[in-house]
Parts: sequence; structure tokens; C-alpha cells
Amino acid sequence: MQHLIYNEMMKLIRKKRIWVIALILLILIPIFTYAQYRTTKETMERLGTSDWHALLTQQIVDAQNRLSSNQIPDEWKKYLKLNIEQQQYYLDHDINPTAPGGPTFIRKFVEQAVELFLPLLVVILAADIVSSEHSAGTIKLLLTRPVPRFKILLSKYIALLLGTSFLILMTAVLGYVISGAVFGYEGWTMPVLTGFSQNGNNLVTTHVHLLPQWKYDLMAYGLAWFSCCAIGTISFMVSVLVRSTASSMGIMLAAVISGGLLSQLAPSWEALKYLAFTNLGLTDYLSGHPTLVEGMSLPFSLAVLIIWSLLSLLVAFVVFTRRDILA
Repeated sequence: MQHLIYNEMMKLIRKKRIWVIALILLILIPIFTYAQYRTTKETMERLGTSDWHALLTQQIVDAQNRLSSNQIPDEWKKYLKLNIEQQQYYLDHDINPTAPGGPTFIRKFVEQAVELFLPLLVVILAADIVSSEHSAGTIKLLLTRPVPRFKILLSKYIALLLGTSFLILMTAVLGYVISGAVFGYEGWTMPVLTGFSQNGNNLVTTHVHLLPQWKYDLMAYGLAWFSCCAIGTISFMVSVLVRSTASSMGIMLAAVISGGLLSQLAPSWEALKYLAFTNLGLTDYLSGHPTLVEGMSLPFSLAVLIIWSLLSLLVAFVVFTRRDILA
């Protein structure tokens, strides 16, 4: 089995998908770092101070001004109110939620990237892991080997999980190294608030507590890894069902992007919470970021992603082991 996994990992490396993803990160992370640096600098220049209390107070005022607009839907108004309450909690307890530093950057980065950016990178890695065998015409050679089909597919899936894990690790390391050159490498022991929860229109702070940022970052990247593995598993199923690499990647890209759009455009549609692509923001529960769709929680989102992953694996293995390769 280990030889099969090794061969699949070598295939991933030879396809150069991992190196393409590394190049994307090397290009985009400096852009994100510079954008954050410019935003912070321009805000300080506009307010005439570098005091984070004043900056956070201004963000609260800006959000309150947005609430007065009649063009904002009620769901977004509820979201803004909860966000204001959370920011006020940070202010009242003298906790800077955006203290500069590499550890803070990678925390904020993964919180923003977990719903769209990271899943798209996983799709690039996973969408052709089986369909490429059809496109290259190697599927017959692969399946005529004296190895059970389920072992061949299992080795591909394990290689995909290893590749996804490497992607998450590479994102954290590159983000820390690059952003630290601008913001500094300190801040691992800075206290971060977590434990916020939502009860209807109210922000619940009963279980709020402090964590050192290194522990918070580990938890955030662990949740991001789980989301990416779920997306990778669904992409794995699509790659088995669809023989064209382009079609497989197109289906998954459309599904990931539309999942994010649906939660923004129709947050009152409760059926959305049962879709895998609207449950990817697991780090929102860690940071206390309000959810737009009612009834969503961390256990619920984890359960939805697990169910979708198990169903995807079942479909993938059944189809792969029973498919007629001559058809």
C-alpha cells in the first residue's frame, strides 16, 4: 500500500500542481500583506493616530452609520449589530484584535481564506486526481495491474489528504515568513478572545475566554484543514464520476463559488445550511464571527461536512470499483 501511495504522491509532484499552488501563494500573500499595510497606514493617517483604540472606535462608528441605510437587508443589519457588539467587547476589555505581527496576519488570513481561497486551491490539486487517468489514457493500464481497485483508489485519496495537509502547512509558513518581514515576527503569546456565540439577535459572551495566539492559530488552521479535506473529498468524487479533467475542475469551481454567493444573496433560505459549500467557514465559530444563516453552529457544520464527505467517498468507491473501463 505504501508503494501505491508513494507513486500517487510522485504523480502529484510531476503534474506540478503543488508548485503552481506555491507560486500562487508566493504572488498573492505579498499582495495581501501590502494591502493590509496600506489600509492600516491610510486609516492611521486619516485619524491622525496609531492608537488601536481610536481605530477600533472608528470601525464601530462606520458600522453604525451603515446600519442607518435603508438599502441594507435585515439579515445584514443583524450581522452588523452582532459585529459591533463583538468589537465593543474587545474595546471594553482592552484587547487589540489586530495587533501587528506575522502570527496575527496568518490568523486573519486563514479566517478570510477558509471559505473561498483555500477551497479553490484544493480544487486545483484534487479535481483531476482520477479524471486525468482517463484524459491521459492510462486508466486501462492502471486497472489491469494485479491490485484491487479499492486499494488503487484509496492510495489516491490518501495522497490527496497528504497534499491538502502540505497545502495548509505551506500557506501558514509562507504567510508567516512574508508578512513577518513587514509586521514583525512577534505576537505568538498575545492573548486572543474566543468563545463568542450567537443566540438569535444577541451576542452571548458567557463562555468568552483568552487563548495565546499560537494556540488559537493551531485551532484555526486545524479547522481550515478539515474544511479543505471535505472539499478535497467532494472533488475526489467528481473526479471519479467525470472523465474530463476540465469538466471536473469546472464543476467544482462553480460549486465552491456559488456556495459562497448563495449564502450572501439568500441568507434567509434555511435549506442552505445543509449544503457543504455553505459550511466551510469553520473558523467563524472560533472567532465569533456572526453567521448569516439561522441554525448553524460548529457541531452542525462539522456534521454536515462529515456526512457529505462520507457520501462522496461511498459514491466514489462504488463507481470506481464497478465501472467498465472499456465503456
